[in-house]
Amino acid sequence: MKRIIYIFIAISSHIAVQGQEVWDMDRCMQYAVDHSTSVELQRLEARQARADYSASVASFFPTVSAGVTGQYSWGRGINPETNTYNTLTTFYNYYQLYASLPVFDGFRTLNAFKQARLARKNSVTEIEKARDAKAIEVMQCFIDAVYASASIRLAEEKLTESRRVLDKTRRMFELGEKSRPDVAQAEAQVAEDDYSLTHQRNEADRTLLALKSAMNFPIADTLRLDTVTNKTYPSFGIDDASSIYESFSKVSPELLSAEFNVKNSRYDYLKQRAQLLPSLTLYGGFETSYYKTLSQESEADPFRTQLKNNRGEYVYLTLSIPLFSPSLWKSARRAKTDWESAMVTLQETSRKLHDDIHQAVMDRDGYAKEIVQMERKVSSDSLAHYLDYRKFEEGMLSTFELRSSAQTLLESRIKLLQMRLLYVMKDRLVGYYKGNQLTKK
Repeated sequence: MKRIIYIFIAISSHIAVQGQEVWDMDRCMQYAVDHSTSVELQRLEARQARADYSASVASFFPTVSAGVTGQYSWGRGINPETNTYNTLTTFYNYYQLYASLPVFDGFRTLNAFKQARLARKNSVTEIEKARDAKAIEVMQCFIDAVYASASIRLAEEKLTESRRVLDKTRRMFELGEKSRPDVAQAEAQVAEDDYSLTHQRNEADRTLLALKSAMNFPIADTLRLDTVTNKTYPSFGIDDASSIYESFSKVSPELLSAEFNVKNSRYDYLKQRAQLLPSLTLYGGFETSYYKTLSQESEADPFRTQLKNNRGEYVYLTLSIPLFSPSLWKSARRAKTDWESAMVTLQETSRKLHDDIHQAVMDRDGYAKEIVQMERKVSSDSLAHYLDYRKFEEGMLSTFELRSSAQTLLESRIKLLQMRLLYVMKDRLVGYYKGNQLTKK
């Protein structure tokens, strides 16, 4: 019993420690990809693509079928022995084994095989596309959650400072150095900062819930995020967007998927057009039967003897020529239109990818520049606010002017936090375009 209690305590402690672990962006993205339903659905689609490929290979082989017929009849009918009409009660048993092989079907079977082979290859691309899409989605949600969480600390510091100013203003009011409107102004600032803190906490809860939902993470479990941002930034203009596009366009899951849609639509059109061409099919098989008259006392030949004597083989060709089929013509035209639409979509996807890469590089370099300038501004605003506060303590500055100085400093700090987080996201996105994996496979 003691051993069980010790084990339970150890497991509970381990779970508690796990709940306090800090999750960085990489870990969140990896967890999301590993538990993503969209990725799992793509894996099932890949399994189905392999099955479709096997079925397309099997379509090149003959189709073999067998049939057995048992017939019990009475009344007027044809006697197979004399080929005359009689009123008899008979039992008739028929056996057949036959095969069919398409000799020519307008290359429909061949195009179906190529299409299935292409789909099997593209299924791997679709999995990568789903993984990357989920990772980028979680990366955006992570940035939003970290921004909201880090903003709580800034709001708390602002509220603490406002309360300190309020206490200072009240004491100065008691000494006659400040007026009643100054106290009211300080109280209004505390109320506003208190509301801002409450709003920011609600926003942090909302963004954290969105992150858990995107990760497929248990809502009730604790998820502590790493709010430390990178403070080292590369030199500006070190990456050439055009070179990145040239290399990434060859491996981009989004672009490869669009290219697949073009090829797949082309095969659909070729298969639909093949239905408008003549088709030639080869058939062959053998058959045998057993017959017995039940209404007469005559003895029928034994079952084995009849199967041997009634056996026959056959081979024939069937030529089918579609002469008038409006529905097939419309289907072929529709398939050709889909093919042309897929080519236009491919061009649009390529152009959008080119623009996205240029935008990501430009944004990352721009945020890096803005961070340097914003850090200087935060330092200047901090110094200015400190000097304003000293003037306020000496009675040389009004509460309204101090409030304006504090608000300017808060906005600068929030803007700097936002720039740092946006830089982290854009830098990670540029790295993805340069060929770096977002998550482990």
